[in-house]
Parts: sequence; structure tokens; C-alpha cells
Amino acid sequence: MSPSKTEPAAATGGHERVLIIDFGSQVTQLIARRVRESGVYCEIHPFNKVDAAFLSAFAPKALIFSGGPASVIEGQSPRAPEAAFALGVPILAICYGQQTLSVQLGGVVEGGHAREFGRADVEIKRVSPLFEGVWEVGGKYPVWMSHGDRVTQLPAGFEVIATSENAPFAIAVDEKRRFYTTMFHPEVAHTPDGGKLLRNFTHKIAGLRGDWTMAAFKDEAITRIRAQVGDGRVICGLSGGVDSSVAAVLIHEAIGDQLHCVFVDHGLMRLYEAEQVVTLFRDHYNIPLIHADESERFLGALEGVDDPEAKRKTIGKLFIDVFEEKAKSIGGAAFLAQGTLYPDVIESVSAIGGPSVTIKSHHNVGGLPERMNMKLVEPLRDLFKDEVRTLGRELGLPEAFVGRHPFPGPGLAIRVPGQITREKLQILRHADAVYLDEIRRAGLYDEIWQAFAVLLPVKTVGVMGDGRTYEFVCALRAVTSSDGMTADFFPFPMDFLARAATRIINEVRGVNRVVYDVTSKPPGTIEWE
Repeated sequence: MSPSKTEPAAATGGHERVLIIDFGSQVTQLIARRVRESGVYCEIHPFNKVDAAFLSAFAPKALIFSGGPASVIEGQSPRAPEAAFALGVPILAICYGQQTLSVQLGGVVEGGHAREFGRADVEIKRVSPLFEGVWEVGGKYPVWMSHGDRVTQLPAGFEVIATSENAPFAIAVDEKRRFYTTMFHPEVAHTPDGGKLLRNFTHKIAGLRGDWTMAAFKDEAITRIRAQVGDGRVICGLSGGVDSSVAAVLIHEAIGDQLHCVFVDHGLMRLYEAEQVVTLFRDHYNIPLIHADESERFLGALEGVDDPEAKRKTIGKLFIDVFEEKAKSIGGAAFLAQGTLYPDVIESVSAIGGPSVTIKSHHNVGGLPERMNMKLVEPLRDLFKDEVRTLGRELGLPEAFVGRHPFPGPGLAIRVPGQITREKLQILRHADAVYLDEIRRAGLYDEIWQAFAVLLPVKTVGVMGDGRTYEFVCALRAVTSSDGMTADFFPFPMDFLARAATRIINEVRGVNRVVYDVTSKPPGTIEWE
């Protein structure tokens, strides 16, 4: 059984597990990422799906309570399952987690005090295994706070071991029961030592070995795939991105020629990208591959469409149609492989069970299995993106594929704001290729999470030689991130931007002006749609 928000994973190879109970924080995923970075397997499940039976089945070696947007002093606010406190395992409760733990164990939380949002300094008052080897008594250390309410009276058995200016109970612990609570968020990058604190919790306090590696995952995943598929046939939709590529190679290693790949080329790929995908999978790995060049069909359907969500839906519908047609030509496949990742799994249900806001539609998932009456093979659904890259290296995939920047499913369609034309796509492909070439020449590609060019629906007057031009504006985008959830623009030196802009204007016919996007996420998105 694959892990989901409501059921514990049954196939984690006997690894020690940490359960993260989610109260709706925007950064709960980061807790899981930090824990996994230290080799400890963990899963996120919403508070309202975790009861005594769930806890018994999951058998966690430790619990972590996440933050959340609610106020514990309001009626019907989330609570941890009472059974969690009787498990006898260590608990780390973060922000809202600290507050609900305190209230549930007899403490008091109040609103109306000074709030803390952003950077703060905690002063260490007592020694604790939580920060052994990291922080010293009397020292002050930067952390990230995000709270309005605060604990004003601790439950019996707890003591304060660190304070901040507006959080007198910044760290409060019950060492006897191994309950640790923090008002700040150790999981975010703005708490520089947060990863070390989490490792102390999992390894020193909970005594976990940290035995979850990508090498172990690969072997276990191959075993699971073989058990699930048997002698059946599997179809995998290749996009050329990291996720589908790693999934395909992993499945191929498990079942060989029982796997057939379909690469739907929608005509919205980057320069020479389609050729690279075909060469890698058909020639290098010798994986049966159907290259469905349907660019005319897709571009025809997109003619006159300018709304980005309408573009996604148009591409999504056609993708399903084409994939279904090509799958029928293979015949007899009972399984559909997808590169679903753990963030996709845990975002499918919000922490309070309600619908989440649709920022953008994913182009190639919805409706396909149901229409085709196929069972899903999703070997990566336990993994985050960085773990997928590590797995790809374990499988021997070329670094050019493993390390490539994320690329949206709808491709260049959403990097051409407004209506799409073949001329605009050609201009953008070449501008993007020049930009990425300059990034690679500067040795900056691996420092950047994602970099790309955008062709704006704007023309401006320019001068080339003695002539007047009236051509498009090209925007350049590059961001740093660890997970794609938040991002900062990459601080290129001005001489780099000048060099990239000059090359694009000189080499790409149709562009006479280049601008650089310095918007972070939030408030912007990484893509330009």
C-alpha cells in the first residue's frame, strides 16, 4: 500500500519511522525534509486522520507536531490525539504544536500579547539534549518565529530552557517524558541551526539510527514494483523531466521490457529537448519508447487561448487523448506509471480536510487512470524532489538529466504570456538556450533552483545599427530555493546580466530588450503565468 494522508505506509522496508502530525502549517513539508536529510524515514498525516488505531498501526518511534494557522483559544481548533501522549515516545511540538500540547496537558495559552513574526533571538537558560553540541547556556541564537498567541502557563512537569523577547516559553520541555516544545520553527532555513536541533531530537533523544538511504530505497522499490506488477505490462508517460525519467529507469530496472514509455511531444519543449529525451531512453537505456510528435495538434488547439489556466486545461485534455491513443497501440497494459512525488500526495488533502485553493492545474494526472481502467504504479510517491535526484544518481542517470532545473508540464505555453504562436515559441527557445548557456559558462547552473526566459506580450522600439526596430521584450528569471515552496531571486552580478542581454539581443531575431525579474515567492510565483 502506498502512503497517503489517511493511511500509514506499509512498505518502508522495516525502517524506524517518525510521524509528523500536521496542523495546517505552510511549512510542514520542510519538517519532513529536514528529518529525512538525517536518514530518518517520516510521513506527514493530518491531525484529524490520526487516532489511536492509526498510531498503533504506524508505530512511530517519535512524534512531531507541526505549526498551524489556527488559534488554540478558539473553539473547534485542532487538537492532537490524546493517545499520542500515552505512546511513550518522544514528542517535539512546534509553534501551534507547542500551544495545543500545552493546553491539552493542563497549561494555558493566551492571545493579546506582543506577537513575533520573523527573526528573533533565543537565549539558552538550561542544558538539554535538544541542543547538545549546538547551543550553549547563556548564548543567544537566531530563530524564525511566526505566532500571535503564546503559552502563559506551562503544564505540570515542564520547565523553560530558552526564552526570546516576546516568547517567555520559547523552548519548554518535560525531560522525564521526553516532550520538547518550541515556539519557533526549526524546520525553516531562517533558523540556521534548526536541522541540527531536529537531528538531536531524532538521533539523541529518540535514539534513531538514521537507516533510510536512497540505495536502500532503490532496492526496496524494485522489490515492491515486481510484487505489484508481476508479469503485467506497464505504460509510463515521459515528460523529459527528472521525475518521470527517474520513475521510468527505476521501473525498467525492476521489470525490463514489460515497461513501455510514451513521450507526448506537445511542441512546447525547450530547444533540442525532445531529441535528448528520445536519445536517452530509446538509444542509451534501450527502453521501448513511442515518440508521439503531436505539436501541430497541440498548437492548433492553443490558437487564440491566452488565459494560463485555460492553456493548462487545453494541454491536459489533449495529453490524455494522445496518451490514450498511443497506449491502445501498445495493447494489453494493466498498469500506468506516474512520477507522483510526496508533495503531490500530501497536498491532495488539506490538514483540516477541506479543499485547497487551485493555484494552477497539473497537466497530466487528472482523469487518466480512471478513463483507461488502469492501476497506478507510483514508485516515487514517498520522495521529495531532492530525494528523487539522489535516486537518479543511484540509478546512474546522467547528471544532465538528474540535475536539470524543474520544467512545467505545459512547457513553454506558460512562458509565453498571452496568445501562443509558432514564431513566439521559436524566439523563446533560442533566447532561453542562450540564457542557460551563459549560466552554465559562468558555473552558476547548480547554484540556481530554476532559470528560464519569458517572452512578454509587449513590443518596444529599439535601435540596431542605423535602423529602427519594433520587437519583443524578453524577461529573464532565476531563483534560489530548497523546495520550490518559497524562493528568492538569484543575485546575478550586473556584468553577467549585461552579457546575457547582449547575446540574446544580438543572436535572437525578434528581441530588442531584456529585463530581469527580481520578485521573490511569495508574493510572486516562480513561473510567469
